[in-house]
Amino acid sequence: MDDQLKHDHSGWDEVVLAARERARARQALMVERFGLSGDVQYQWSMDDAQITWSRDGKVFLTGRLTMIGSVSFSQQSWLWSWANESLPAAVLGDITFVRQFGEENDYPVLSRPGFKYDPELVAEARMVAASVLDAEGLWAESMDDVQLHFLVHDLVLTAERL
Repeated sequence: MDDQLKHDHSGWDEVVLAARERARARQALMVERFGLSGDVQYQWSMDDAQITWSRDGKVFLTGRLTMIGSVSFSQQSWLWSWANESLPAAVLGDITFVRQFGEENDYPVLSRPGFKYDPELVAEARMVAASVLDAEGLWAESMDDVQLHFLVHDLVLTAERL
């Protein structure tokens, strides 16, 4: 992994700023609109790229997941999901469009398989991915040494909530 990715040019800064504003607004709207705070439980699956939210054992919201990438804390690295051959195809969604966007615009952060872990750079990469793929929200899950990052799409209220 190239530790010296040149991502700090003005074009990148502008893309990140716009993506950050968009992601924050959409994330807040998703949480507010669907009541995703308080006593909400969730289940997710990479095999079928689905996430469900429930309250009191009743599912009220479903969505589709696209895995963005993962952080390995022991290796201090980020790996894009499109570069991770061990992932189920379903959870990759359209993530290759993020790589293509990086290649077309000379953003090595997006077009190289990974980079040295930096929390701010991971946040920037996640938000730009959310913007490129028009996600409704972002989701992260931490397990042991790994942090998984997802986009949330196609949210649908179930009949119990309608």
